[in-house]
Amino acid sequence: MPARLATAGLMTAGLMAAGLLLSPTSMVAAATPAADGVDPAALDNLLHQDCGSCHGMTLKGGLGPPLTSERLSAYDTDTLTTLILDGLPGTAMPPWRGVLSPQQAHWIADALKHQPAAPQESP
Repeated sequence: MPARLATAGLMTAGLMAAGLLLSPTSMVAAATPAADGVDPAALDNLLHQDCGSCHGMTLKGGLGPPLTSERLSAYDTDTLTTLILDGLPGTAMPPWRGVLSPQQAHWIADALKHQPAAPQESP
């Protein structure tokens, strides 16, 4: 095995062990619904850890665009739910259908729409 692949494998294993990178299996486990179909604590963790890996840990942007309530104000919750479930073809936004239920995706969309506004930075 080339050294570069071995190093990448060790880094990934280390991040997973440290809880900084979720495997697809752990993402499903993290999003396992409670009896009513939604586990807010698990979904909040998934939102900040998994969505945050592209959209920034504070959801203010990174590889993907910001997920602030101001930026998302033009979209209704149903549109955001569909975007979460089906992804955005031609971009890095993957579909989460099969990992998240429609109810879980709706909870995330609603949480994004109703998050507190980011404080304004001083000049």
